[in-house]
Amino acid sequence: MRTYVQKLGKSLMGPLSIIVASGLLLGIVSILQNPTLVGEGFANATIIQGIVGGVQTVVGTMFGLLPILFAISVAIGMSHEDKEIAAFSVVIAFILFHVVINYLLKLKGIDADNTTVEHLMENGMSQIRAVETSNMYETMLGTFTYRMGVFGGIITGLWTAMIHNRYHTKQLPTAFSFFSGNRFVPIMIILTIPIVSIISYFVWPFFNTAINALGGLIGNSGVIGTFLYGFSERLLIPTGLHHVLNQLIRFTPIGGTATIDGETISGALTIFNAELAAPVKDMEIMRNATRFLTQGTHPFMVFGLPAACYAMYKTSYLTQRPKIKGMLIAAAATSFVTGITEPIEFAFIFISPILWVFHAFMSGLSFMIMNLLGVAVGNAGGGMIDLAIFGILQGTYTRWYLVVALGLVYAVVYYFVFKYVIERFDIKTPGRSKDDVLEDADEEVAGSELGSLIMQALGGFDNIKEIDNCISRLRLVLEDTSIINEQRLKKTGSMGIVRIDEKNLQVVYGGKVENAARSLKNEMKSIKRNQ
Repeated sequence: MRTYVQKLGKSLMGPLSIIVASGLLLGIVSILQNPTLVGEGFANATIIQGIVGGVQTVVGTMFGLLPILFAISVAIGMSHEDKEIAAFSVVIAFILFHVVINYLLKLKGIDADNTTVEHLMENGMSQIRAVETSNMYETMLGTFTYRMGVFGGIITGLWTAMIHNRYHTKQLPTAFSFFSGNRFVPIMIILTIPIVSIISYFVWPFFNTAINALGGLIGNSGVIGTFLYGFSERLLIPTGLHHVLNQLIRFTPIGGTATIDGETISGALTIFNAELAAPVKDMEIMRNATRFLTQGTHPFMVFGLPAACYAMYKTSYLTQRPKIKGMLIAAAATSFVTGITEPIEFAFIFISPILWVFHAFMSGLSFMIMNLLGVAVGNAGGGMIDLAIFGILQGTYTRWYLVVALGLVYAVVYYFVFKYVIERFDIKTPGRSKDDVLEDADEEVAGSELGSLIMQALGGFDNIKEIDNCISRLRLVLEDTSIINEQRLKKTGSMGIVRIDEKNLQVVYGGKVENAARSLKNEMKSIKRNQ
């Protein structure tokens, strides 16, 4: 189950790159509307307003497509092979899923016209109750249905993956052989997805109530809620389950619900981007959404962890410093610029529970302090790019200067705490080991040679069953994880490994993970062709 949830968490990351890129574009054009930076004449110029309006339309459309993007991403991520067939099938599943729910709602006499707030109030419903009832429904791809958001995408994605994995190799009798294999998957989707729709029709109202209640609990918990989120998110880093927590906060009612320009929007990141595009910003909504976003990560990603790298360098053995200097600088720069922190975190979380818990505590504290100070810096990256675009260049209303002030304090605290703990308990962080691995750790290995080295370190061709990757980790299913050679993996640029169980392994490469995954896949394909 843990392996399954981890794979699901990775699948949920699929739409994030699109949404983050859309958010960055929205952040950049919003700068063009800031008269303090560009002047009144430029900000109000017709061509600028046209550009801004066009970008807002595109980005708004992308966020409207989030449910089907999640459906496709989950179906692809959870399918074992022939993933393109799963992607094709899930589009059918998603549309039919909501069409059947629409049909059931019509049978009950529920449609878009009689669920508006005005109509409900005219029929004796209180305003609050009318708003709550109206918010239960939406029009998705032209179909009136329950407002399920990304949950509808996740449900159809999981169902499609299950059907695909079970039937994509199914062979039918000769008379029906044309419909065998991959062609049989869409047929089974058409036959089975109405069952899922009927079950969802009856179950979703109760599930929706529970989700909204959980979101309300988190929202009403104030700074305690933000602390617990930040603390839990970093504590889950070694397991990979932080991806699941993040996506639930960013894209579902657990991260909050707000009404912007008459439209109900759920999820902290979705609310932030909608508010960023609004002509007049509601700062209460903005600050409530951003308390779960990057403003809580900047102090330790931009300032704290780079300082921890410096502490690891200063506590390393003099003879090892030239060999780890490049690695630590690269890891610190990656965290500073992009907010990808795992290359640093995996250097200490498995060998020092004290530093791991300290880091998680400082993360929770950062989220809590940013909330208390009313900072309003959003998006989902966490590095200097986000701080500049969504903080500094947006103006003083974001209170970005408080992020920098706290960040400088974090840099000092991280440096001295890491330095003290490493020396006091003789923690074997990079450069404090006498082994020979570091002799070659800084050598660049390229192309097919890299793939070959990784394959050998993982126990050879026959030991590797599945290869995948997320933003910083190579995710593998092996025949036996006990036979891998960790020292050889370090020579390929690995920052550490996570053994999930006897079959599942994760190798941390940071920003180089795409190259590592591609090289390994190419090497495996080359051997398979020659067999």
